[in-house]
Amino acid sequence: MATTRTPLLSNDRDSLRSSSSSSSITRKEQRRRHDLTRYISFASAITSCLCAGSITAYSLYGHLFQERLRYTQLQVNIVVIAAEIALYLPVSLFGYICDRVGPAPLSFASAILFAVGYLLAAFTYRSGAKDVYGYTAERGWPLAVMVTAFVIIGCATTLMYLSAVTTCAKNFGKGKHKGLALASPIAAFGLSGMWQSQVGSRILYEKRPDGSRGDVDVFKFFVFLAGTLLVVGMAGTFFLKIVDEEELIDEAVEELERSGLLEDSAFFRGAERGYGSFESGSDEELAESRRAEEVKAHADEEARKKTWLLNEETRRFLKDHTMWWLAAGFFFVSGPGEAFITNLGTIIGTLYPPYPEPNRLPTTAATHVSIVAVTSTAARIIFGTLTDLLAPPSTTHHYASASNSLASLPPRSSSRFYISRVTFLLLSAIFLSLGQVLLASGLIQNHGERFWLVSSLIGSGYGSLFSLTPLMISVIWGVENFGTNWGIVAMVPAAGATFWGVVYSQVYQMAAKARSSSLHGGVGGEEEDILCYGKECYAPTFWAMAVSVWIGCALWIWAWKGPGGWSRRGIPV
Repeated sequence: MATTRTPLLSNDRDSLRSSSSSSSITRKEQRRRHDLTRYISFASAITSCLCAGSITAYSLYGHLFQERLRYTQLQVNIVVIAAEIALYLPVSLFGYICDRVGPAPLSFASAILFAVGYLLAAFTYRSGAKDVYGYTAERGWPLAVMVTAFVIIGCATTLMYLSAVTTCAKNFGKGKHKGLALASPIAAFGLSGMWQSQVGSRILYEKRPDGSRGDVDVFKFFVFLAGTLLVVGMAGTFFLKIVDEEELIDEAVEELERSGLLEDSAFFRGAERGYGSFESGSDEELAESRRAEEVKAHADEEARKKTWLLNEETRRFLKDHTMWWLAAGFFFVSGPGEAFITNLGTIIGTLYPPYPEPNRLPTTAATHVSIVAVTSTAARIIFGTLTDLLAPPSTTHHYASASNSLASLPPRSSSRFYISRVTFLLLSAIFLSLGQVLLASGLIQNHGERFWLVSSLIGSGYGSLFSLTPLMISVIWGVENFGTNWGIVAMVPAAGATFWGVVYSQVYQMAAKARSSSLHGGVGGEEEDILCYGKECYAPTFWAMAVSVWIGCALWIWAWKGPGGWSRRGIPV
């Protein structure tokens, strides 16, 4: 009897072993495909961000709007302020869409908008200015057309940036190196202004009458950007994909369930539902219909679960008072940095008297756009890596329950030394304010060769600020709703940049008028009414900017250590 059963048992074991081996091979193959998709998406995200930050090269040609199109300093700032408002205000809406439909449609939209925006700006520049400070050109287009072009460019920038950063945040948000994975596309975004400004100043330049290299040819530069960004955006449409998103959603729901926050949830009250019944047809038809119904019901349930979770996380994010302190601090710190970068060209113009010999200028706007880009990129990579190495380990979510807060703390037995991510964030703000104080003190006036100190400090602080803030949002509130959460906070620089851009323009123009009046009632005329020279053109603005940054630091410390702050709640930031 034993001899008759042995072959059957052996066959069963062989069958089980074969099935297990086949399943293991399938899982490995699936994991390999997912990893390949993840890294292709990462490469596409880096490429997108390497091109998306074209607006950061504004200082390369902003002063030419003033000199060639005869825009006033305020009008030059109106153009870039419009772009910044369009860049920041829709971020939460675009993030909401990205979380729900994925990054590919956003990348496609950015490609089209970049092409339209830069081509419109190119032909507006070529046409000349109209009704600007008393000057007209026969074929000139109004200032409003240039503003419209830059509004389109601002929207396109946000779409391409968000599609890339959200892809990286979700694909690598659970790994050991989430800081570096998130810092890399953000760092690439900072580099885009550098290489584009170098292409503009060294390849797409105007020739002076003596054959030497002049300023960037703005028309050719805009056409180049339109074509490049169209191609890159189309590539992102095909290659930007989020891997294992269902797993992220399921884990987030389980975390909410463990935290006890799902009681009386409308989602779970409606979770039980039948699949109907089939009363006729053959067994095969009935089984096939049941399978199709189950597949459809599963897909509907997954979609419903995702929508419910993202809406729930948005609600909890907005109800967390520390989010508002974080956003308020971001407003006070980011605005001054934005205003410096967009006005860099005209700030350099105030360091020396008007109309010096071009070849005697010790520095140029293109040089400092590159310095800001390189230092901000280096700071993003360095700070992102340091937070991976030195910041406390984080859990995926931190909802308001005592057990969850205790569970999120690092193990007691660990003797490892940690530095909070907030400490790095405060350090970035200190770099920013040091650059502003150095410029406001007047030490750089008539010493353009020292301006690299200001550019390096502000570039480092600005870059790390925009790397660490989204990282902290992903650590504190998770990555499932990252696009929406980061989008909400990322709206505030629009207000900060607008405010400080207007302040800088008004101080600049008041100083220019005062200088014109002192020159025997405005001798030199209209040129003096537009252009300003001297410390008084910028010093009051940058002293006020430094104070603004310090206020932002105080708000972050309150969110971290104050009542109900991250430290009190046991969140390892």
